[in-house]
Amino acid sequence: MTENLPPTPPSPAPAAPDRPAPWAPPVDERRATIILLAMALSTFLFVTVESLPSGLLTLMAPDLDRTTSEIGLLVTGYALVVLVTTVPLAHWARRVPRRWVLSACAGVAAVATLWAALAPSYEQLLVARLVTATAQALFWAAVVPATTGLFRPVVRGKVMTRLALGNSLAPVLGVPAGTWLGEHTSWRWTFLAVAALSLVVTFVVLALFPTMAPAEGGASRAPHPSARRFGFQMITTGLVLTGAFGVITFVTQYFIDVTGFAQSDMARLLLLQGAAGVVGTIVVGRFIDARPVAVLIVALGVLTLALVSLWTFGENPAAAVASLALFGFSFSCVPPALSHRVMLVAPGSTNMGVAISSSMFNVGIAAGSGLGAALVAAVDVRVVPLASAVVVLLALACAIAEERFSPRLPGSH
Repeated sequence: MTENLPPTPPSPAPAAPDRPAPWAPPVDERRATIILLAMALSTFLFVTVESLPSGLLTLMAPDLDRTTSEIGLLVTGYALVVLVTTVPLAHWARRVPRRWVLSACAGVAAVATLWAALAPSYEQLLVARLVTATAQALFWAAVVPATTGLFRPVVRGKVMTRLALGNSLAPVLGVPAGTWLGEHTSWRWTFLAVAALSLVVTFVVLALFPTMAPAEGGASRAPHPSARRFGFQMITTGLVLTGAFGVITFVTQYFIDVTGFAQSDMARLLLLQGAAGVVGTIVVGRFIDARPVAVLIVALGVLTLALVSLWTFGENPAAAVASLALFGFSFSCVPPALSHRVMLVAPGSTNMGVAISSSMFNVGIAAGSGLGAALVAAVDVRVVPLASAVVVLLALACAIAEERFSPRLPGSH
């Protein structure tokens, strides 16, 4: 007689090997996009408020009983503070959640800009400006890793270009609009408007930004860390900013003395340059993620061509204007391309990598202004575009050397 036996239980499935869970964005895409817009607005406001005294010189000087050169020092002192405090502040705040860092930067900027608007004396205005500059220094170090870390890696280059739109739009819209408002009301109302918008950014960050340690962010560490590549990139950054700002600082004098334009023409010419820069920022966003190497090298090559063209055809108004537009277009591609490369190869935390890069940007700005001033004093403004082209060509050679002497970046072309 056959005995009825219970059915044999199925064998347990073999355990799956341990695999790291795929990285997921900390917030949904809609929320991340709103945060990105707020951060782009904040970059726009910081760049605008940094340069506002340049557009409001003739309004601020008599109101504060100061010379225009003393008002100009408000810009110089601001840039110097950003240069010397970025890296120390980034190191100090390296473990603070980005929600608190970015909201504090925007909040301090709002309060300090309000103080500047109400300042009864030049001395108080100067102190308020330096406080704002300190907030900007930390903001630059934190905003790129924090914001790009909210998005998938494959679109982070495009996100970076959206952030850079704030930088590009500030000289095109921010400073002219602030100057217009100051001329029709008072320079103090311009600062009040910037303070109010900074306060809006503060509330958006507090409401929407996730609270997490910087090390937990998706962009806190570079995917392909390389001290060699990072070193090449810092040299490239210093060189290209030196070359570009030699021309940027003296472009007005060049177009008046060499090309023959009048002072009244310069607003339209600078608007053209800025508009071309906005177009360049949008265009580079389409290619930066897929071709991070090619984008930088092509941008440096076109920038060199634009500078040589400006030197060669500087006395021809049509050609000079075309060269200026090409310069604005190509130079606008460089900062997001450089920042994206830092996010790919920074050897330590990306926060410190961006902070060092930001300091090199300011070193290049100061060196370019100094180079241009020395050439104008010793030779003539005509040679500035040529000297700048030589320096940018050195930057291009450095970028090519980086590719020649470094392992290839995965997925790059």
